[in-house]
Amino acid sequence: MRLDSYDLKILQILQHNGRITKSSLAEAINLSISPCWERVKRLEEAGIIRGYGALLNPEIITKRAAVMVEISLKQHNREAFQRFEHAMHECPQVTECYATGGGIDYIVKVMAADIDQYQRLIDRWLMADLGIERYFTYIVTKTIKHCDPPLELEEKPA
Repeated sequence: MRLDSYDLKILQILQHNGRITKSSLAEAINLSISPCWERVKRLEEAGIIRGYGALLNPEIITKRAAVMVEISLKQHNREAFQRFEHAMHECPQVTECYATGGGIDYIVKVMAADIDQYQRLIDRWLMADLGIERYFTYIVTKTIKHCDPPLELEEKPA
């Protein structure tokens, strides 16, 4: 799907304000309401817009321990990667998981009730034989910046 400047402007605005009204969005991109809304629906149907939701501040709701974990696997084959990645998808405490190049295989963000819960989770992963060779734990003491990257406003070639 080719995105033009109107599509990119819609995405940029919705990324920062998902609650904007149809008329305000149309006015902001200089289109009438109906064609603007048709574009939004097309972007949703194409899967470019995955959904809308509220960004919650979990630190106000409940105290949680944020932990970043570097993980290296014993084996580097398709089955080992699939087994580990499936376990990450199934674990509700895992909020982010990135496959990386370089000296480690994955960086995982875990949100646990406390450090004890985190350690019990790691112990379960090790006993489940997910192929973890080594892991390094980093306790997050303070979040300095957290946001989605801004959408670049340049058209992509077809």
